[in-house]
Formats: sequence, structure tokens, C-alpha cells
Amino acid sequence: MKLRELLTTTIAALLAACSAGQAPPVQPPVAAQPVVVRPNVVRPPLPSVNAPSIQAESAVVIDTITGRILYQKSSRTPRAVASTQKLLTALCVVKAGPLADPVTVQAADTAVEPSKLYIKAGEVYTRRTLVKALLVKSGNDVAKALARDVSGTEAAFINLMNNTAKSIGMTQSHFKNPHGLTEEGQFSTALDLAILAREVTKTPYFRECMKTKAYVFQYPDGRTRTLTNTNKILSRLTYCTGMKTGTTRASGRCLVSSGVLNGKAVIAVALSSSSAEIWNDSEKLLKWALE
Repeated sequence: MKLRELLTTTIAALLAACSAGQAPPVQPPVAAQPVVVRPNVVRPPLPSVNAPSIQAESAVVIDTITGRILYQKSSRTPRAVASTQKLLTALCVVKAGPLADPVTVQAADTAVEPSKLYIKAGEVYTRRTLVKALLVKSGNDVAKALARDVSGTEAAFINLMNNTAKSIGMTQSHFKNPHGLTEEGQFSTALDLAILAREVTKTPYFRECMKTKAYVFQYPDGRTRTLTNTNKILSRLTYCTGMKTGTTRASGRCLVSSGVLNGKAVIAVALSSSSAEIWNDSEKLLKWALE
């Protein structure tokens, strides 16, 4: 399908769903480049009011359908991005094979802090189950288990992460682990994370996971644990469609968020904000772009 026809179909679906009072799933075009403008593609107008003042040191807002940059603040500055890079971990997993494949946890997978689901060596889960837990609650032990299962070793998975990042147009990033804990030489940018987020929205299962507010995770022995999504914007804005949080001392508070309203779909990235302001920053950006 030609790009123009695909965009027309996508926008029509968004408009139909929004008129019915629903937040539709985002169906981005196949092209991964975020700022390429092609002939015959109608670029949506920029918001008519000035962009809000935010505390985040780096930020960007892009149109999910066209990839057009609507707002940016130090968007190409390399920074630690914490668990927001788990979006790349999830993307690598889904590209590696069926999500129905089983994952047997190994002891080395559990040797990580501080955010954990406390999965245990010998337990067996599907990749689908672990990916959902990764995106909803951000377990570092889950990230390690998925990485080792996909590539055999964590080192091999890190190579996969960096190659995948380059293949989708992330030119200012380098990753050294699958979970986002601070390591020297590991970094990304707000713009690269927006490129990543736009790619992630192409997978329907990811869209389902990222907008899930609470998820009952079941362990093999029958125990259950309700996982509450760490993204507070899901409760603040009815049209928020999810994405991913992240926080470490090095990164500050980070959030990749997305929303769909009135036929428009956007992705907002805010990096290096504070615990008090990250939610306000992201809410302001989504409101500015969509309302």
C-alpha cells in the first residue's frame, strides 16, 4: 500500500474511533524515519498556542503518524534514560520470535536490583507474559530473563539492542544492558526515544500492554501479584495510550508517553525531570499537542 493511502486509512480510522468516544490504537506508517517529509503527505498543523514551560532538561513531541517534530528541547542531548530503554528490550524480543515461546528462568536472571518481580530459577513463563510484566511494572529481573532467553547471553542481547536501534534510525544511542540501570557509556536522547516509541506502537500487543493500568501476574506455584502501571498519566488523561517510565539518580525522572484525541496521535518524551514535575511536564506536552 502506498504511503499516502496508508496515511489516509490510518487517519480515517482515528477519526472514526474518536467520534465514537474511544481511544483508538495507533497504526503508524511502515517508514521508521521520524522527520522525513515526503511529497503528497499532508503535515498536520502545529498547535496554535505556545508550547508550555517544562522542567525536564530534554524533551520532544512528535506526530505518531507522520513523525513530524512538533516540539523539542535539547532533544539531541545524550542522557541516561533509565527504564525507558526497556521499550527497546521489548522490541528486540518481539522481533526475535513468537511471544508464545517459553522462558525458563535461570539464577543469573534474578541477580539484579532494585525493581524486581522476584521470579525464581526454574520457573517457566511465556515471553508474552514477561513482556507484559516488563512494560507494566518494569521488573529488572524480567528484562534479564528475556534478554538471556532471546540471545543466549546478555552480552549477545546488548549487541542485538544496539543493532536494532541503528536499524530503526536511533543514531545517538548506545546501550549496555537490557534494563536501564546506570552504566558508563550507556545513553540515548529524547529524539531517539521518540523514534523508538513510534516503532513500538506498530505492535498491537505492546499498545495493549502499555495502556494497562493493572495486571494480575501469576507465578507458576499459583501465587498472584497485582502489578500497577508506573505511568500516572494513564489516570490523569483519559486519552493517554501509555508508554514507559524510568528513573535512576543519573537519569532523573523520565517518561515516554503517548495519546490519541480528535484524530491526532502524538508521542511525548520528557527526560531528566523531577519526581514532582515529570507528570506535570508530560501532561502539559500531551495537552498542548492534542487539546
